[in-house]
Amino acid sequence: MTQNIGLDVKPPTKECDDVHCPFHGRLSIRGKLFDGKVTGDKAKQTITLEKEAHVYFSKFKRYARSTNTIHAHVPECMEVTLGNHVLTAECRPISKSVSYVVVEVKE
Repeated sequence: MTQNIGLDVKPPTKECDDVHCPFHGRLSIRGKLFDGKVTGDKAKQTITLEKEAHVYFSKFKRYARSTNTIHAHVPECMEVTLGNHVLTAECRPISKSVSYVVVEVKE
């Protein structure tokens, strides 16, 4: 049974027993959404992703590119590979560096 997480995303088709899954476990999501490209998937059930943002410097009247890198938990019911575009949501801290969970894999 899939729970409603309060976001307009497609729920996964597979079932899982992961307690850190917002759809099938007890993990609640709150706060920010982070949309980015997967740059690393070597850790167990964890990915790293990067988001590019444009920052405006008013002194120079120019834009600069900056990148943010975060770690996110991947539930067992989702298949995420290197290079995918994913949507992550903020949750309580799962480990020292993981405070986001993947909620949708975009095609």
